Order: sequence, then structure tokens, then C-alpha cells
Amino acid sequence: MKEDVHSTHPATGVRLLPWTGEGGKPCYLDTGGTGPVSRAADAVESVQLGMAGELLDHADDMLADRRATPAQLRFLLARMSEALTDVRRIAESRGARVPVPACDDSDQ
Repeated sequence: MKEDVHSTHPATGVRLLPWTGEGGKPCYLDTGGTGPVSRAADAVESVQLGMAGELLDHADDMLADRRATPAQLRFLLARMSEALTDVRRIAESRGARVPVPACDDSDQ
């Protein structure tokens, strides 16, 4: 595994992983995308996305409840911030792995 690599272009084969390393630094995997760490990253992403969806449902319920306390809402906001950070990392990772189509200038 590589840490703090700045290139995430699909041609490089480097994947941003859904977890961070020491000091919150991004972790990258230099791979073809079929090994055990890639499969583990796919599983972690799936769990993170599922948890984010469940948290959104919980937020809807809590925001509709006028009895929710400021402490409960602060706790919810903290968890939502964590979930949004995870979802953003997943989006960046997946977006970086999408091949860029060749530009065909004949359409212009």
C-alpha cells in the first residue's frame, strides 16, 4: 500500500482507499483492482454507503421530532459529518477510476 500519493488517474492503477492512514492521510493502493485489499475496500465502501443511508433516514426522523434535544442534534450532525466524509472519499476514488473517453472533435 502507498500513502500520500497524489496521482489517482485510472491509467496509473492507483486507488484511493475508503480509510485513512496515520494522521488522517489518504491511503492508496497500487493495484490492478482485483486483489484481496481491493475486495476489502469494496466491502468497506458498501458498508459506509449503507450506514450513510441509514443515518439519513435517522436524520429525517429526528428532524421531524420537535422533542429532539440540542445534544442529540449535535451528535447526529457529528455522525453525518463523518458519513459525508466517507461518501466524498468514495466518490473521489470511484471518479478517479472512471476512464476518460477520447474526445471526438468531429461533433463540433
